[in-house]
Amino acid sequence: MTTASHKSNRQRPNGFTLMELLIVISIMLILMLIAIPNFNKMKAQANETSAINSLQAIYKAQIQYQTTYPSNGFACQLSALGGDPKQGVPTPTSAQLLQGDLPAGIKAGYTFNITNCSKVTVNNTDQITGFEVTAVPQAVGKTGNRGFCIDNYGEVKSDPTGGTNCTQNIQ
Repeated sequence: MTTASHKSNRQRPNGFTLMELLIVISIMLILMLIAIPNFNKMKAQANETSAINSLQAIYKAQIQYQTTYPSNGFACQLSALGGDPKQGVPTPTSAQLLQGDLPAGIKAGYTFNITNCSKVTVNNTDQITGFEVTAVPQAVGKTGNRGFCIDNYGEVKSDPTGGTNCTQNIQ
């Protein structure tokens, strides 16, 4: 009698069966395939927002640069707006107005550049009177979809193709 009761009360081993593990892994893969494209879209949107904010920070730094160094006008290189405060007092080539990655021209999947500098010569010194700052995605469709521009009037515009032909107003 004890032998028969042992066979009918056979205990199941601890843990999961191979079939149960395969089902769980399959469900996880399906969820990941659904989530990854949405994550990439959200990351591209976040990069675009960061690019617009960075353009506005560069614009504000340009206004401050023009006020601090009126004989130079605006800066025509991002590196002139940067600089390390530990290196001493600010200068026209290292104004210490922008910190972090921005003076190097790369931030959050975008490449920044000051272009279209217009100048006049006053007392044998070039004075920059106008500029445009561009922000283009490093990989269109991945790090961002649109390119952005801001000029010395402070208006941010976009290029829906990811380039520098900024003609559309930002909403």
